[in-house]
Amino acid sequence: MPERIALTINGRQWETSEGTTIAAAIMNTEAACRTSVTGEERGPLCGMGICFECRAIVNGVPHQRTCQMLCQDGMDVTTQ
Repeated sequence: MPERIALTINGRQWETSEGTTIAAAIMNTEAACRTSVTGEERGPLCGMGICFECRAIVNGVPHQRTCQMLCQDGMDVTTQ
């Protein structure tokens, strides 16, 4: 069994399994990764870091491709 880790997504504490991508954790919260300039909710599309639809603020750093990053205990994620 993978170990459970805790992280904050949009100000709420969440638990997920070690080895989960941040994009998957965001999707599990039923939140969008970001909102487009036209107001559309956006989420992971390619899962390879090419489309940039999964961008979020991770530990204060904006525009991080969350499909390429694994969750870490104590991480702070804010969708854009």
